[in-house]
Amino acid sequence: MQALDYDLVILGSGIAGMTAAIHASKSLSKSKSIAIISKLHIMRSHSIAAEGGISGVLYPGKNNDSYELHGYDTAKGSDYLADQDAVEMLVKNAPKEIRFFEHLGVPWSRNDSSDIVFRAFGGMSIKRTAFAADKTGFFMMRALYDTITQIENITKYHEHFITKILIKNNKFLGLFGIDLASGEPKLFTAKACIIATGGYSRVFNFTTTSHSATGDGTAIAYRAGIPLKDMEFIQFHPTALVPNGILITEAARGEGGYLKNSKGTRFMEHYAKSVMELAPRDIVSRAIVSEISKGRGIVQEGSMIKHVYLDLRHLGKDKLDERLPMIREITIKSLGIDPVEEQIPVKPAAHFTMGGIHTDINGNVFTGDGKGKILGLWAIGEAGCVSVHGSNRLGSNSLSECSVWGRIAGEAAAKLISKGGQANDNTAKELGEDAEEELNKIIDSGGSTSPYYIKAELQKTMEAHMYVFRNKKGMEEARSRIAGLQAIYSDIFIADKGRVFNTNLRDALEIKNLLDLAGVAVACAINRKESRGAHARVDYKKRDDRHWLKHTIAKQTAKGIEISYMPVVIRKWKPKPRKY
Repeated sequence: MQALDYDLVILGSGIAGMTAAIHASKSLSKSKSIAIISKLHIMRSHSIAAEGGISGVLYPGKNNDSYELHGYDTAKGSDYLADQDAVEMLVKNAPKEIRFFEHLGVPWSRNDSSDIVFRAFGGMSIKRTAFAADKTGFFMMRALYDTITQIENITKYHEHFITKILIKNNKFLGLFGIDLASGEPKLFTAKACIIATGGYSRVFNFTTTSHSATGDGTAIAYRAGIPLKDMEFIQFHPTALVPNGILITEAARGEGGYLKNSKGTRFMEHYAKSVMELAPRDIVSRAIVSEISKGRGIVQEGSMIKHVYLDLRHLGKDKLDERLPMIREITIKSLGIDPVEEQIPVKPAAHFTMGGIHTDINGNVFTGDGKGKILGLWAIGEAGCVSVHGSNRLGSNSLSECSVWGRIAGEAAAKLISKGGQANDNTAKELGEDAEEELNKIIDSGGSTSPYYIKAELQKTMEAHMYVFRNKKGMEEARSRIAGLQAIYSDIFIADKGRVFNTNLRDALEIKNLLDLAGVAVACAINRKESRGAHARVDYKKRDDRHWLKHTIAKQTAKGIEISYMPVVIRKWKPKPRKY
């Protein structure tokens, strides 16, 4: 086992992780070392797939926009489950992050006066989403990657899979994992760690996310005794391309696209008449599924998947080529459909996980009892739950969150490191050896169950019972089925016994993470007896602020999943009926 020591390790290399690395480096002397660890090549992190844009009140007062209005839209969009101190932090700092990325070289789309222009997004009262055509995530990732390659004290570890976080006495010590290219086990010790590994939408098969979105950082934190928050809230993006699930950005509706059923009707007038297609994602997703269930969907030949249409034809070729060039390219290459001339088949797909590692407003990770913080550990972006999105995220707030808390966590970690102190190398080494032994048992396992069977059954179960609409009977069945899959996971076999780039082993480890997180999500969903945001129950159709205006906290114990609750931070925006 190779031992590597750094001052700061950042697990995950998307927009949140790389932003944190840059700000930490700026706050540290050049003698301090930073490692970015990714299970992929860093530029393949899922952030690169973000299309629509980043929200922020860049020009306060213009178009009557304000921090107050952005905050209200976010709190209302969250179905009032967002912590409003975190919402205020987001909206006040987001404009600075847009300018930060401008300075890094992101080519924001502009008007003839060279001002950054904004597009409409669902749930936003006015246009406040900055964008770079429909490739915003790519341009932000490229700018970040170009920057970190020029910073001497940042070391990049591509294709390293971390299997265990090492903590003792509520202090972060290190990470254990394997170099996928060689199979060599590695121990990373550090004074501080920032987890930024993204979400776990791959618990579903029909999802807009890449196959790497398996919630690895969240899962290893959970198994280390760290509590998770609001795991029942999984967002379904209304417009995923049928049949492959590729994201058709909300910007397509922001630019004026229509949703139509089999009768050619713009059906959103029956669900959110004042904003139509620009309602928040939970509302639009429920509307689409309702239209399909009422027999007004379209059945795609070949896949036999039921869907509705996204109609962009009226926008014209010039606007599509200027504002949505990648969407046009995707539909042409994937389905042979040119949106200039034909409608696009879409349906809701798992997209974003509002829940994650339980943190405070600064991203500090809570201890198992929820009363203190783990020294030297932060979780940001989709991996962490600072609860700025509550039960439903507004589109384009995710890139703002990654940028804002990337800066906050990076600077906070640098401050801790500057105070001095060393990790306990002997303790970390002992824990690393235990982790290596656990990994070897998986590699050498001689079971009879294919991990891919488990994954397929898990995804089938989640899509059947944890999709847009849920009910107690279905979720109870999901819980039972997942428990059964967890039981037979101990009987898996790894067909590839080699060490060099063993994708069979990597997949099995990811599947374990998905199983654990799906189990928590289902347990939390069963307990929440109301409908709020992305958690829509047919047996409890109303939001219930009297009993359920609270966050769910889930922790792994010897007896199973332990669930408790904590209050939502309410400041300016009191909960009221959510109408659009």
